[in-house]
Amino acid sequence: MKNMDNPENLAQCPFRGTRVGGAMGKSPQLDDWWPNRLQVELLHQEQPVANPLSDENYKEAFNKIDLQELKKDIKAMLVDSKDWWPADYNNYGPQMIRMAWHSAGTYRIADGRGGAGQALQRFGPINSWWDNGNIDKSRRLLWPIKQKYGASLSWADLIVLTGNCALEIMNFPTFGFGGGRRDAWEPDRSTYWGPEFWNGKPFKESKVGEYYDGHPEEMVTQNLRWKGEPSDPNRDLENPLAATHQALIYVNPEGPGGNGEPKDSAMAIRESFKRMAMNDEETVALIAGGHAFGKSHGMASADKIGPAPEAAPMQAMGMGWQNSEGTGFGKYTMTNGIEGSWTPDPTSWDNNYLINLFKFEWEKTESPAGAIQWTPKDPNAPKTPDAHEEGKMNDLMMMTSDIALKVDPAYNEICQKFLNDFEYFTNAFSKAWYKLTHRDMGPKDRYLGPEVPEEDLIWQDPVPKRDFDLIEEAEITSLKQNILDSGLSVSALVSAAWSSAAIYRDSDKRGGANGARIALEPQNNWDLNRPDELNKVLSTLRSIKDDFNGNQSGNKRVSLADLVVLGGCAAIEKASKDGGFDVNVPFTPGRTDAIAEQTDVESFDWLKPVSDGFKNYHNDKVGYNIPAERIFLDRAQLLTLNAPEWTVLTAGLRVLDQNFDHSKHGVFTDRPGTLSTDFFKVLLSMDYEWVPQNDREMLFDIRDRETGNIKYTATRCDLIFGSNAQLRNIAEVYGADDGKERFIKDFVKAWDKVMMLDRYDVKDD
Repeated sequence: MKNMDNPENLAQCPFRGTRVGGAMGKSPQLDDWWPNRLQVELLHQEQPVANPLSDENYKEAFNKIDLQELKKDIKAMLVDSKDWWPADYNNYGPQMIRMAWHSAGTYRIADGRGGAGQALQRFGPINSWWDNGNIDKSRRLLWPIKQKYGASLSWADLIVLTGNCALEIMNFPTFGFGGGRRDAWEPDRSTYWGPEFWNGKPFKESKVGEYYDGHPEEMVTQNLRWKGEPSDPNRDLENPLAATHQALIYVNPEGPGGNGEPKDSAMAIRESFKRMAMNDEETVALIAGGHAFGKSHGMASADKIGPAPEAAPMQAMGMGWQNSEGTGFGKYTMTNGIEGSWTPDPTSWDNNYLINLFKFEWEKTESPAGAIQWTPKDPNAPKTPDAHEEGKMNDLMMMTSDIALKVDPAYNEICQKFLNDFEYFTNAFSKAWYKLTHRDMGPKDRYLGPEVPEEDLIWQDPVPKRDFDLIEEAEITSLKQNILDSGLSVSALVSAAWSSAAIYRDSDKRGGANGARIALEPQNNWDLNRPDELNKVLSTLRSIKDDFNGNQSGNKRVSLADLVVLGGCAAIEKASKDGGFDVNVPFTPGRTDAIAEQTDVESFDWLKPVSDGFKNYHNDKVGYNIPAERIFLDRAQLLTLNAPEWTVLTAGLRVLDQNFDHSKHGVFTDRPGTLSTDFFKVLLSMDYEWVPQNDREMLFDIRDRETGNIKYTATRCDLIFGSNAQLRNIAEVYGADDGKERFIKDFVKAWDKVMMLDRYDVKDD
């Protein structure tokens, strides 16, 4: 065995991409050499081989749990303080609320990423964000519960349920709980969390001028995601981000950039919480409700705190932020640097947070760690008991983000409503907490357990329950023929079906064809959906639906949602037959039609892509500086596509004339509307050269090498399948002479996958 004290041996590793051993660091990787390379491998995360429970049916396992017994176990743990991490006020409830909140609070509405759904809080980078300081201890406290229930209880469900139990033991009535979250088994490498570099140190210790990992081009605390100064009412936060700075969940509690200005803080809060899908009332309810419990910790200076979990030494066993001040825990605990509690009774649900916020004037002070916080000016203001020293009383504390609720007129008005009606406030916080912790779960069909509320909430994008019998094979065949005989083109039918289904995003399980929201505002008027053509298709399909349903003597019915998908399937069968192959495109009936009252137009409008390579659509007005093909990769991942599925769907949609504006970019065929491998034949041919139309290199002319004539035009989202090494090798499979039948088969399979992505009513997620 090699002597690992020898530096020469430390620098050698059988995995050649890594050099180990202290400051020796890391040798260049593929993305260091070619930083602009499209990372197609991001489509292949979360492989079954990474999941030791891939053979388990989680839905069945969870439903066998006695939920009340599980909650009893959790609640007993919450009041059983441990010497290695003693509970504040002998109650772990407040810190468990923070754990659940921060797990769910990464959710953002722009792309649906983040949230509690996979317990990604267990992995980097999230587990090491300074805003998640010491949450690693909360999960360790929960390990005996997880150990007892094993594969039947995911960490994702346990984290949220523990937050609910914590609220309940402190006399707060929760709205409900739905299980069904599946754990991730590896870090999320695809989500874009922001442009800033970050050195992993506590926020207070990271100074402007320090560099991340030796990169001088961007400074640690330079906030690059905002356009405009903190006091600028028109400042804008980069899409799709929601947190106001790297390593934060929401906003800096000391104000933007730690400036201590409540008005600036209010603007940041409003933008951040809006990006988290919360309106003003929900925002105030969450802040005021959450701060009714527990305390903040700032008894040690940042230079006393060790590295975050991902950089902690091996002997720390995955726990970070080791504190060398005093015992390192209890009264010496350090998280965000702010010290104190908001209320005189931090383990009971009451309205004292708002009462004290408005009853007293507050002056700016500093915590022992040097953080900005606020203290009552009135020396007779109530005190709060110390979390660990019996008999000791401390001043109340407010953060700059708390004072923001008082100085902002709209937030102030909501606070007054909550102050005057504690029952209303309780209900508002209860529903807002439920939304926060369930927002990324998608349809209620995914919710498990006896505490799922009966009430449908508009943010769940509800669809009516089916109350009719399903159509069968004979009716399906007849309806397909009626659709094809209607005069609607293959291109129009495919476009309507794809536009309906392909806005699905697996990040928060929103979108999809079920509900037929393609026929409702705002989706039916999105420019990328060819609205004029779309509404002609919908009008024709409604007539077919009415004729069919009106002629049924029994309870058999067909929905518009089903007809939209069936029309696409029929069109693909025709397009394939025109290309020389007879195929049967799978179709599963049972979708229902939502109504306008079940659709939150403002929230649903966030599902509109800013760029969609499947349709060669790119909204330049948004101002993205990201190449279109990278956003295209993101779209493919949101649809859970692997690289071959992405490739065949793009090629098929091009020859089926699916560009949003009917342009001919990428339509490398002389027979549009026929399902063929023509896209690959042109893409891979050396008979052509590919010439950018201008310096932007967004559009390209495909010129005949011999004559110089322009044969076709293309976008970056077309040429990436020939320029990227991984995608080109896939394209060669389908572009080969023996690849035609394989292409048709794989296209149909991928098409059906997309049509079924949101069918949680019939599939086991």
